[in-house]
Amino acid sequence: MKNRIANKISDFFVNYFTLSKQLIPQSDAEQSIRDDVSFHGTNIMILILAILIASLGLNTNSTAVIIGAMLISPLMGPIIGIGLGVGIHDFELIKRALRNLLMAAGFSILASTVFFMISPVGEGHSELLARTSPTIYDVLIGFVGGGAGILAIGSRSKGNVIPGVAIATALMPPLCTAGYGLATWQLNYFFGASYLFIINSIYIAFATFIGCKLLGYKSAAAVDAARARKVKRIVYTLAVLTMLPSIWLTYNMLRENKFLMRANAFVSHECVFPETQVVSDKAYTDNGERVISISLIGKPLQLDSLELALSSRLKFYGLEGTRLHIIQGSLTSSAEPANTVDETRTVYQMAQTTIMGQQQQIDSLRRVISNMGRDAGEEVAPELKVIFPEVSDIAINRSVFAEVGTNKMDTVNVALVHFSSALSENQRQKLKEYLETRLKVADIEIVAVPAMKREQ
Repeated sequence: MKNRIANKISDFFVNYFTLSKQLIPQSDAEQSIRDDVSFHGTNIMILILAILIASLGLNTNSTAVIIGAMLISPLMGPIIGIGLGVGIHDFELIKRALRNLLMAAGFSILASTVFFMISPVGEGHSELLARTSPTIYDVLIGFVGGGAGILAIGSRSKGNVIPGVAIATALMPPLCTAGYGLATWQLNYFFGASYLFIINSIYIAFATFIGCKLLGYKSAAAVDAARARKVKRIVYTLAVLTMLPSIWLTYNMLRENKFLMRANAFVSHECVFPETQVVSDKAYTDNGERVISISLIGKPLQLDSLELALSSRLKFYGLEGTRLHIIQGSLTSSAEPANTVDETRTVYQMAQTTIMGQQQQIDSLRRVISNMGRDAGEEVAPELKVIFPEVSDIAINRSVFAEVGTNKMDTVNVALVHFSSALSENQRQKLKEYLETRLKVADIEIVAVPAMKREQ
């Protein structure tokens, strides 16, 4: 019974995954690849026209135009030819395909450089910038695409595999972006895009080489065994060396995405105020320092106290060491532009007055923090009204507790608070952390008390 089930499963997979009935002879597949390796006459002209089309697509940020250029481009031929040459140990084919690939890449970069030098649009778009930061995913795309390409060439029903591989592996856009980098002298674009093109080319050829082995293609006659081993070592070394930088770039990309997700969560959960709203936020890295920039609109808040309160919450989101940059308020624009010297002087004086007032507030808050006394509750009350509107009354003092029976003394910071409405446990913890940060004390106990009777 078990053997019968195993045989049925085996027959099922053999029936659906066998290749022998659909493969064409090796000689036919080889001839098809060899015919596409050469770049002369019409192939060169088609390549240059495809490059110009792709450059126009990148210039106008049009995905459809870029895809059309990739379908026209004949760049796949030499790359697959290199993989076939390595797989069957045809060294002359390797040299011819490599020479044609270098010529094709050179003509492509030259054509795109000339185009972008005379193009009136000089800024990079998303489709252009996406071709400058290759990752390990580009390695996998090139490898899987190359595997699909050699299988299609070796089978009777080719379908739309080769055009699909040309689109997926995106050989044309990196060459256009490299030309853009040269034309605008932005070498980071040039090197990033060139690296992406090298990744795609090497791993398409590498997948073709492995595909030839799996398809059982026989080696060319009179093979030099020592030379064949040397070529294999070179191929494996290039594949590994090409992959290593992409792994590092992928690690940086994932780390940056993680930072952005945590920053978004921090802004969404912590930057919620009764009469003030977040109009925009941006997380970025500046010279190795992580920064979260937040723009607020509405009722002005005390920036110094707000930064202290929010900074204490960063650790709960894995954002230790991140700098907060908070912007609030705006200048009211007038109907007439301020072009005169007097108007410029007035704006300058207003800015100076604002800076002096803010500096006085900062100095005042620093004195409160360093000299916390009986009036600490009075000093923080205006801030609590904005940040914790549920706090109705507060008194802060440093009390000495004596343990009955042992006369052991201990000093405790106590905040007596009357709440106008109940706070959740999470909000009470936030209030506690805010007071500890604001008053620079290691610990403070919050004691809820009933409403105080006011003197008439």
